[in-house]
Amino acid sequence: MEQNISGKLYIVPTPIGNLEDITLRAIRILSEVSLIAAEDTRVSIVLLKHYKIITPIISFHSHNEVSRAPQLISRLKSGENIALISDAGTPGISDPAYSIVKLAIENNIPIEVLPGATALIPALVISGLPSHFFKFIGFLPHKKGRKTLIENLKLEEATIILYESPHRINKTIHQLLEIWGDRNAVLVREISKKFEEVFRGTLSSIEKTLELKEIKGEIVLVVEGYSKKTLT
Repeated sequence: MEQNISGKLYIVPTPIGNLEDITLRAIRILSEVSLIAAEDTRVSIVLLKHYKIITPIISFHSHNEVSRAPQLISRLKSGENIALISDAGTPGISDPAYSIVKLAIENNIPIEVLPGATALIPALVISGLPSHFFKFIGFLPHKKGRKTLIENLKLEEATIILYESPHRINKTIHQLLEIWGDRNAVLVREISKKFEEVFRGTLSSIEKTLELKEIKGEIVLVVEGYSKKTLT
């Protein structure tokens, strides 16, 4: 019987802001593996230097994942252990990871996903909106399919969580207000960082706030789900 000598693929969450938001297990894994595949090596090297991790690092992002994934699979099959990290948070949540995980499964390579930092759960909890039933959308499409998706979510009863960038947040809130009507909502920016802020109210009140205040940094928008009273 042929012995499986494959290494293991580790999916390792990294801090979304505060460098202290990393587990002891994550630090150990990143120190022990043969290679770290990072979304942006320039960003990740800051974290690795902070924790004195000297493991070799290569890039793995949306522009090279098609060619890079088979290379990583080959190294895993030869017995190397590899850790996959993103710029911030858990790999696979609105950043590359799916392709390498899928290939690893197809090649019977063991996968271990560590629990850790993500922006959506802290934003949901701090919002005060119902958390027992929620739907995570991630980033809305920039153009194609954007309006259709928003319209399809109009009658969604679950609390809805969106990621958004500073230069599109005004447009997004305006569209949601037009299509969904005025609902309770919470905008959280820069979670775990020095200038973390929470804006509570309704879509219309948050829209007015954004007209007076320039928003920077990573944004999570949590919006109340549909009910008869929210339909206008």
